Amino acid sequence: MPADRTAERAAELEPTLTRLTAVQREAARIRAEADEAAEALRKDASLAAARIVADAREQAPEVRRQAAVPVLREARRQADVLRTAGDQAAAAVRERARERMPDLVDRAVAEALRRAGRAV
Repeated sequence: MPADRTAERAAELEPTLTRLTAVQREAARIRAEADEAAEALRKDASLAAARIVADAREQAPEVRRQAAVPVLREARRQADVLRTAGDQAAAAVRERARERMPDLVDRAVAEALRRAGRAV
């Protein structure tokens, strides 16, 4: 009897095991297709990333130039303000010198005459 039981069980399980084998093959095929699709996606993504990086590198000088425009404009404005302030300070010094020059010349002449008088 045990041989018959084993044969019966084997006969009962054979269709299930056959289906299981088919399902395992199908699962392996699906995994292989998924691996191929994933690899294709990785390659496409890598190419797209490389294009994005190349475009960014190409555009970087212009982006930097555009970013510098307002900074340079402000620096020029500040330079103009400083130049104007410097011009005003120089004009004030020239005016003070012009105002004080006659008195300084008079003092210098007086000192020179005083020394010349002592030397005689």
